Amino acid sequence: MNISSRTDFTEIEYEVADQIATVTLNRPERLNAFTFAMRGELIEAFDRADADDGVRAVVVTGAGRAFCAGADLSGGGDTFAHGARPDAVDGELVDGVPRDGGGTVALRIARSLKPVIAAINGPAVGVGLTMTLPMDVRLASAEARFGFVFARRGIVTEAASSWFLPRIAGIAQAMEWAATGRVFPASEALEGRLVSRVYPPDELLPAAYALAREIADNTSAVSVAAIRRLMWSGLSASSPWEAHAADSRIMAELGGAPDTVEGVTAFLEKRPADFPMRVSEDLPAGVPSWPDNPYGV
Repeated sequence: MNISSRTDFTEIEYEVADQIATVTLNRPERLNAFTFAMRGELIEAFDRADADDGVRAVVVTGAGRAFCAGADLSGGGDTFAHGARPDAVDGELVDGVPRDGGGTVALRIARSLKPVIAAINGPAVGVGLTMTLPMDVRLASAEARFGFVFARRGIVTEAASSWFLPRIAGIAQAMEWAATGRVFPASEALEGRLVSRVYPPDELLPAAYALAREIADNTSAVSVAAIRRLMWSGLSASSPWEAHAADSRIMAELGGAPDTVEGVTAFLEKRPADFPMRVSEDLPAGVPSWPDNPYGV
């Protein structure tokens, strides 16, 4: 087993083993509460995963009994006041308005070239939940609890969740969860399509790794990166005709590419494929750059 890890992170852990990167939110004494330091480390971790052709999928989980209890509220009533926090990011504005730190993480995850699997092992509340919305698959422990608690704190849904959540759960369910701000169990998250599957606690990470392993062992990295961008950008396509045009551009680019030749040949020869192309070098020019990254994330 080939294992590498980053030791210079302080609030997350980052490890790569057998083509799977694991990002672990690592403030268990604070239920992995989100800080601006964690924000920067998460963005760096996804930068690292995208730049590493040895990474085929990313699993995100939490240390200890929580996934992420939301923003660290130890600063008291001024926690969300712009400029009140010493760890806040200065000089980052959108049309003159300070940027939402959780949103910078969500947008970075949305731009990932590698599929991202959330293994939600415990409470996921506030930004601890909205950061999972741009992840591709959310799996949950039966002991996990969820909450879009913003209205109970006097703030609004953040991290672009007003875009992501209605597309995942539908507008009626999204508004019920957001308007009440209540905390709900994994069974309700499953029924409302927020998570794909629920597992006993000791089966959660093995299930996440099994899914990541299926991707790593059987697919073209370039195909998966292109499909991920097509799927997410397709949510904003004005019509199926627009989506078809995007599909067709990439089909034309990949039709005679080495991975396609290998994939077809391996199928005909009844053997596992050994795809030669690399995301860092061979991603087709027609792959959507969703989002258009106007804010540098």
